[in-house]
Amino acid sequence: MGGDSQPAHGGRRLTDRRVIVLGGGLAGIAAALDCADAGARVTLLEVRPRLGGAAYSFQRDGLWLDNGQHVFLRCCSAYRGLLERLGSERRVTIQSRLEIPVLSPGGSSALLRRSALPAPLHLAGALLRYPHLTMARRVSAARAALALGRLDPHEALARERVGGKTSEPSRDDLAVAAPEHVGPAPGTLGEWLAEHGQGPDAVAALWDLIALPTLNLPAAQASLALGAFVLCTGLLKQNDAGDIGLHMRPLSETLGEPARRVLGEAGVEVKLGLRAQQVDRLEDGLRVRADGAELNADAVVCAVPHARATALLEPLMGAEAQRWTGLGQSPIINVHVVYDRRVCELPFAAGVGTPVQYVFDRTAAAGLSEGQYLAVSLSGADREMGDSVEQLRVRYLSALAELFPRARDAVVQSFYVSREHAATFRAGPGTQELRPAARTGVPGLVLAGAWTDTGWPATLEGAVLSGHAAAREALAA
Repeated sequence: MGGDSQPAHGGRRLTDRRVIVLGGGLAGIAAALDCADAGARVTLLEVRPRLGGAAYSFQRDGLWLDNGQHVFLRCCSAYRGLLERLGSERRVTIQSRLEIPVLSPGGSSALLRRSALPAPLHLAGALLRYPHLTMARRVSAARAALALGRLDPHEALARERVGGKTSEPSRDDLAVAAPEHVGPAPGTLGEWLAEHGQGPDAVAALWDLIALPTLNLPAAQASLALGAFVLCTGLLKQNDAGDIGLHMRPLSETLGEPARRVLGEAGVEVKLGLRAQQVDRLEDGLRVRADGAELNADAVVCAVPHARATALLEPLMGAEAQRWTGLGQSPIINVHVVYDRRVCELPFAAGVGTPVQYVFDRTAAAGLSEGQYLAVSLSGADREMGDSVEQLRVRYLSALAELFPRARDAVVQSFYVSREHAATFRAGPGTQELRPAARTGVPGLVLAGAWTDTGWPATLEGAVLSGHAAAREALAA
């Protein structure tokens, strides 16, 4: 990195390398910490008045609600490492053994629980006892899972190139998940599953339990390559990889607030409420223009969502940045219900044969002392995004009452809806071709964010991995 060193924050020594990080989400936080740890002088700009990006909390009637029910897996080592750096390990919990309660209307329930056997045998018992599929379909699903574990990633990408597309969904695209549709879209995980004997009922009762929350799309619309990666990495290669991690405290308390403190301790200058408006190339580095201010740097890490990155960097990068618009977007809706009494004894559960995809008990995390607060998470919520609050209220209060009989007599004290229109990029076929690497064609300018080429879909793990990769490039620029 060269240059004369100077006295550093906390007694360390700084180089003369200047790094500006644009965006205070997980990717930006990870990149800023890595660069500061290496001795660079780091400034982080975030347009919001808080850190945490898409993982944040807000207050309603004295309760802390998370914008989304973000979970992680035991195999998410980068995200868990960031939690440790932020001192937030005690604010999360990880299952001792993967266990997913699966509920359906009428009181029917099942438990997908792994055993201590080596992978992939650790899931055999749970699958063979799964009551939401017939015995023949359970055996067929087991065979499909084994075949998926053997799928060559290059073959998956080749299939996507033949049949996939990456534009925003049309009305026909949104009809893919409808029961009357003849089949899944070409190049998708759903198409591959159908070829391996997995009909719509099996996909809805089993495969979408994993695809929807991890890919933010149903299998019928999702990238085969990304779907195979998630299922293999989380479930099929190592028996404890898929153990689920939950946030026991509000996201802002777990991520945003600790990040502000730790970044300050690392010597990072954090500027909130400042929007980057332009990035210019200079003879000896880069310049960022932000709300009238001009900041020069040797390297700039652009860690903002892909639509924002396109608008910001297209004047500098041209067609390379314009391509990112093809990644599209996929929404998430959360329905927040506060009852006057406890109606559910589970920390979380999945739903089959119900509009409820996943439901989480967030009573303690929200600070509720009486009653119960349940949050319903709806991934890939293209259709629901157009529904009014009243329409969602009618549909989901009824659905919760079908799953939890005690909810029928409970009084609903509060009902809220939070919508993330562009929660993630749209993880459809052809996505891999559009996701950029950290390094760009502009010297010193690097990219970060869950939308970049991390190998993962848009997850907490992918965001942190991208930050680490961007920091390596920024320090080497």
